[in-house]
Amino acid sequence: MSVLQTVKSYTKVCGYNMRVIFAGKFIWFLLLGLVLFFFLMFSAASRGTELSHGMVYNQLIIPGILLVFYPACFGIQNDADNRILELLFGLPNYMYKVWLFRLVMIYVEVYMILVVYAFLARILLYPVAPFLMAAQLMIPVMLFGNMAFLYSTLIRNGNAAAVLSVLTVILAMVLTSTPLGQNKFWDVTINPYEEPENINAAIWGVIMLKNRIFMIVASVVFLMSGLLGLQNRGKFLG
Repeated sequence: MSVLQTVKSYTKVCGYNMRVIFAGKFIWFLLLGLVLFFFLMFSAASRGTELSHGMVYNQLIIPGILLVFYPACFGIQNDADNRILELLFGLPNYMYKVWLFRLVMIYVEVYMILVVYAFLARILLYPVAPFLMAAQLMIPVMLFGNMAFLYSTLIRNGNAAAVLSVLTVILAMVLTSTPLGQNKFWDVTINPYEEPENINAAIWGVIMLKNRIFMIVASVVFLMSGLLGLQNRGKFLG
């Protein structure tokens, strides 16, 4: 098979999987994320919020999580609704060959969308580095995306997984807003561009390094737990 044929084959596979993942609703989530981004941006500008990297990060984190929640929560249910779950379970190493590939596609696409949003923010708000900003945003986005994927394998219902995911995010925001969790390495809502005035710069750098390691490790744990949960074929086909 030539390189061109290989590229065409992978393009078709990616296109098919994206249609299954988003069930024809991707454009609506893309538009909703864009509307939410502009709403948050203009709301912050109208309130006179100081323009900074941290402000742009705060405007982009919610659209990023929104974009990843639907495919992570409803992906398995969409497979069942499209009557292809039985076929997928017939493939060797189903969980790695299909859903790991899909999750990689989802995160690559969300990263590219966040880069576009960051470019818009650079033009309209503040001169941020779009690729670096999107990379920082992808750490919490992947954490919550893998968490939502894990919930979908445990509950096997997209709506219930989405509700539980939203409640978990809200709980995390509440807990980390208290003195016990704020600006600690386990603070999953921490803004890397907002250095507290009462913390030494060197200490803040250590906290951020530990925070990123913590979230990456937690994200991998959620991902592997979800993939391992897919081994229980009877639970999904019963």
